[in-house]
Amino acid sequence: MESTASRRQALLAPALIFTGMALAVISSLGAPLVPRIADAYQVSVSDAQWSLTVTLLVGAVSTPVLGRLGDGPHRRAVTLASMAVVLAGAVLAALPLGFGFLIAGRALQGVGAGLVSLAITTARDALPRERSRPALAVLSITTAAGVGLGYPLTGLIAQGSGIHAAFWFGAAVSALTLAVAVLVLPSSAHLPRRPLDTTGVLLLAAPVTGLLLALGEGGGWGWASARTLALLGGSLVLLAGWAVHELRTEHPLVDLRLLRNRSVLAADLVVLVAGVGMYLLMSMVTRFAQTPAAAGYGFGASVAVTGLVLVPFSLAGVAAGKLAPRLTRRLPVRLVLGLGCGVSLMSMLSFGLVHGSLGYLFLAMGISGLGIGTVLAVMPALVVQAVPAHETGSAISFNQLLRCIGYAAGSALSAAVLQAHTAPGRTLPSADGYRTGALLGCAVWVIAIVMAALLPRRRNHDGPAPAAEEEPTTRETTRDRRGPAAVPARRTP
Repeated sequence: MESTASRRQALLAPALIFTGMALAVISSLGAPLVPRIADAYQVSVSDAQWSLTVTLLVGAVSTPVLGRLGDGPHRRAVTLASMAVVLAGAVLAALPLGFGFLIAGRALQGVGAGLVSLAITTARDALPRERSRPALAVLSITTAAGVGLGYPLTGLIAQGSGIHAAFWFGAAVSALTLAVAVLVLPSSAHLPRRPLDTTGVLLLAAPVTGLLLALGEGGGWGWASARTLALLGGSLVLLAGWAVHELRTEHPLVDLRLLRNRSVLAADLVVLVAGVGMYLLMSMVTRFAQTPAAAGYGFGASVAVTGLVLVPFSLAGVAAGKLAPRLTRRLPVRLVLGLGCGVSLMSMLSFGLVHGSLGYLFLAMGISGLGIGTVLAVMPALVVQAVPAHETGSAISFNQLLRCIGYAAGSALSAAVLQAHTAPGRTLPSADGYRTGALLGCAVWVIAIVMAALLPRRRNHDGPAPAAEEEPTTRETTRDRRGPAAVPARRTP
């Protein structure tokens, strides 16, 4: 029994990392296949874009729900059930049943976005401290690194065997992920049960859906159109109402009081802005690479070659994910985070100033992977160290939700800038559009650097912060501090 348990624990970290990477690959299936989906199902490109948009919408709503459920005794059951839903969605999308079934399948696959926060929570609780730190770092970058691997893989499969083969590939990966999880996931039955804030779920679902829908469709509707502005304004009002509810309820879906801790606040702000910067560059690079050279720029690359441009991003991101925990043992976290934002700023500059050959795009994405990988690798340990153990899943999932919103905003910003530099009657923007986008991207990363400076001055996140720098993270912690023997409800992974 002991040897079996030891083997399971030894396999847990690699299995969780594989799960995160596989889910990122599955979630990226829609992006490179959008033009082919439009041709195969005889729909417009904007309609085919829903194969990506619906996954993002469902993922954004399900992430905080799964994060809260993962903080209780049913984490294993919730994880396995979610993986089964992802598998069912992959099969439904792969079957040639029609466009509606494809969208339904992609919606089910969106549930997988919330599994990364469950994997991070599992790593914190089930792994020894010396193994949990590097596992948390790598898990955080799997969503970004997996996109760089998913794009070329799905592009090559679709180019050789068609779009259904690409979705069957996703189904096979989903089945393998579920099988691995059944074998190695530990029980969390010892954890206390916490009620799910169903009212908070409903209040959050509407504004997040509206916000992502406005960001995704604003380019087609017109950013100044009444429909876009009404959707954005209404979503922000509903989001404010959700925040008021979360602050007043006893068992919130997301404990927003945790934002009083400067580490949590800075991590959430930086990841939101970093998501904008990451997808702004990625969207411009992939479009630039596929633009025909007759436009005066671009390389007319195929979907498969364009996907290969993102491979350096993934490889560099994984390398940075392994390096970042070592850096944080020697340097202040705020410096490591600022360094990652600075490297990302360099990648945006390199794309804006030099893109005379396809090799420069590979270089820009490699530099971007180093920067993004460093930023995302620092995030989970930063949040985990700052919140009580019973709030880990909720806090991490909220961080993931903000990342998703950042991704959507970055993609929308890229589309808006390039559309603004597209002359009437033309389909391709001028080269000035990419330079403007790169300048905006530089401004985004400068903002991220400033936000990283909000972090408390502490040497690293392995030990507790000085008392003068800690803020209460829950009402219980505040009450406990009134007594002389109180100990903050905080646990270091």
